[in-house]
Amino acid sequence: MHMATPSEKVVRCSWSESSPEYVAYHDHEWGRPVTDETRLFEKVCLEGFQSGLAWITVLRKRDNFREAFAGFDPAKVARFDDRRVERLLTNEGIIRHRGKIQSTVHNAQRLVAMHKTGESLSDIAWSHADRRRIAAPKELAQLPAVTQASTALSKDLKSRGWTFVGPTTMYAMMQCMGVVNDHLASCHVRRACESERRELFARLQA
Repeated sequence: MHMATPSEKVVRCSWSESSPEYVAYHDHEWGRPVTDETRLFEKVCLEGFQSGLAWITVLRKRDNFREAFAGFDPAKVARFDDRRVERLLTNEGIIRHRGKIQSTVHNAQRLVAMHKTGESLSDIAWSHADRRRIAAPKELAQLPAVTQASTALSKDLKSRGWTFVGPTTMYAMMQCMGVVNDHLASCHVRRACESERRELFARLQA
């Protein structure tokens, strides 16, 4: 693998260049395929908390969220009661939005119910992946906020009782978990993300 020399500029998607936290998130997480149920549940929840805010706000509070929500273990979060919710509303380390906190507990309960019937969040999310090789976007303006696939995923989850899973939120989740690869054509991470996606598709078909 080619490694950039000190004189070479590493080209990234421009949205990631405003902070060290964004750079690390962009290079090592955004667009990398995820199938683990706990990590996926975390991504759905945090994208819901991000709604109406800048992602950097959530990213900087992520460790606090993980501590507050038992590492986003759905079985544990599903058991949070009203008293636990009230305590979370006093936690200055997270985003103290009653509706979003209650939604996280509610969605954990929905995910536990899905697991009992043999369904998984991973299977549902990845069923909406386009496995064709799609031309890489050349500029951020080409990236959509909503797609037919994110609308369908939103509908799937809502039919199972999930909340705070609108089409825009679901597209952001699809981007970060690698269901779509929205790294720009010039981005140094795009090829690695696409390779990881192809490997996953091959495993899913095996």
